[in-house]
Amino acid sequence: MNHDRIISNINRWIKLTDEEIDFFTSRLSHRKIRRKQYVLQEGDICGHYTFVNKGCLRLYTVDGNGIEHILQFAPEDYWVADIGSFHQEVPTSLYIDALEPTEILQISKPDLISTFEKFPAFDRVFRIMVENAFVGLQKRILQNISSTAEERYLTFFKSYPQLVNRLPQTQIASYIGITPEFLSKLRKNLAMKKL
Repeated sequence: MNHDRIISNINRWIKLTDEEIDFFTSRLSHRKIRRKQYVLQEGDICGHYTFVNKGCLRLYTVDGNGIEHILQFAPEDYWVADIGSFHQEVPTSLYIDALEPTEILQISKPDLISTFEKFPAFDRVFRIMVENAFVGLQKRILQNISSTAEERYLTFFKSYPQLVNRLPQTQIASYIGITPEFLSKLRKNLAMKKL
């Protein structure tokens, strides 16, 4: 298994030594996930941080009416987890599944803690990742309560340019909080504005 992508991801925050790379990569498990296969289901305890090496995952919930609400897409080079379930060791109300065939690397909580203890720099990296995720979530909440559907779509387009043509409209619509039909109209209006 090639670990170049995950090492490059972490090297954005700290420059890893060969010893740190060897220790960290020895703690990773590699999995191939089929399209629509779950990585996490409601009621499970999230036991891993998951890094997407290839493909795309989504983190979502399902409301009482059976409607899906997507919280995060995780394409290549993204991390995903139910952080609350992971750290508090409580059952999740979220799901993580694959939108396309996906290759992931995972690290379990005991292995992550042993990595933090042996190499404290990793603790800082994961803290920064969690802080950045929290900032992103705050921005997303503010946008959902104060922006138009068009503004939310354009933000999605900026945030996930590699996914615009990879995902079905239903997935994008769920993420920005509108119906697929409204998204279709929105896209047509935006295309007409460009003419």
